[in-house]
Amino acid sequence: MATLHPLIRSGRRLARLGALAAALCALGSGSVLAGDIGTRPYLFGDWGGQRTALAEQGVVFTFGYVSELAHNTSGGSEHLTRYTDQWAFGTALDLDKRWGWRGGLFQFTMTNRNGRDLGADARIGNNMLIQEVYGRGQTWHLTQLWLNQMLLDERLELKLGRLTVGEDFASFSCDFQNLSFCGAQPGNVVGDYWVNWPTSQWAARIKYHTTANSYVQLGAYQVNPTFLDDRYARRSGWKPNNPDGTTGALIPLEAGWQPAWHGLPGSWKLGAWYDTSDSDDLYFDLNRNPRGLTGLEPLRRGGRFGAYVGLQQQVTGSAGGRGATLFLNFTQADRNTARLDRQLALGMQYKGPFAGREQDALGIAFGATHNNRRYADFAGQNDVRTGQDTVAGSSYEYVGELYYAWNPVPSVSLRPNLQYIRHPGGTSRNSDAVVIGLKSVIAF
Repeated sequence: MATLHPLIRSGRRLARLGALAAALCALGSGSVLAGDIGTRPYLFGDWGGQRTALAEQGVVFTFGYVSELAHNTSGGSEHLTRYTDQWAFGTALDLDKRWGWRGGLFQFTMTNRNGRDLGADARIGNNMLIQEVYGRGQTWHLTQLWLNQMLLDERLELKLGRLTVGEDFASFSCDFQNLSFCGAQPGNVVGDYWVNWPTSQWAARIKYHTTANSYVQLGAYQVNPTFLDDRYARRSGWKPNNPDGTTGALIPLEAGWQPAWHGLPGSWKLGAWYDTSDSDDLYFDLNRNPRGLTGLEPLRRGGRFGAYVGLQQQVTGSAGGRGATLFLNFTQADRNTARLDRQLALGMQYKGPFAGREQDALGIAFGATHNNRRYADFAGQNDVRTGQDTVAGSSYEYVGELYYAWNPVPSVSLRPNLQYIRHPGGTSRNSDAVVIGLKSVIAF
């Protein structure tokens, strides 16, 4: 039998996903699951009233699923279709409701990732993941295990346990499928020590609400490359342990403000970070000569640092309802140690673009990720000395994405998307790529 064209296989996968979503919606509307599926936030409803009863007692369960299908119609060594997904299982305990522990909140979340990365398999050469839900080990992860304590009439928060940096610092939504527009942006450029979801590390955070709509916060996060090792993740990523290999601490500082511009909500953030770990200089050797020419060990740098800005502002429509929200994220890392030293992303999300489709959304975004020229210069010199041929970009990788989020019911979102990647990896040696995809999100 002839091999099916990748687009045909992709279409069949899209059809199967659509059929699955329809089946789940039909199941959710059955008599076994009480409530109106058109209004309830969870596909499987209130469990015969048990979910509400548990919440009143301070126990909230969350079960979520995200899948991302992608096919490159151009770019890379061959045209492929790849699929990756994530399951998330969480429990939150309001300790005041449970045991009279005033101001206490406990959170536990496990995640499981599966699938393959289109960019790697098709050899596109991209910096930013085409499927943001891929990575950090396709296995089980202990993602959250923390206690948050409110003090001083809830103006002060203390948070301790296994945390992900991006849930508190530079936090941003993950509605798009390309990593350029998903999650805490610093983790996109210095992900070897700024660790976002689903990987956690031991940490502490203190947050002070200076007013009802402003705050400052400071954190300290363990830096341990072992947590990022795929072999460790497959073996022990689900355990609340503390492996050997800690190199220092990541210390982020952030000030935030939630303005109401003409009555419309916004979120403005300004932050900086310092990592106490020693690391290799990208260009100099231990004698401060070009190490690509000498072949000597790299110069060791004490500490790594950077800063970021995150702006989101609804500009049209009604507060929290239909209307357009603009966003801009910018991150700059130090040029001594970061191969990707800055990233800019800006875009718009429009909720309820059509009458009668208030829960649907349209998103468009553009991003640029810069490859550090210092590393490209080292790679070029090293290639001359060793005879290798390293593809190391020295410019920007540009990404554009357009998506439409169709929400047949509040608990299911299907988001077909189109991505264009120019100069993948920050170099014209890699062909531009056009990718069609589908991101599906289900809250059970």
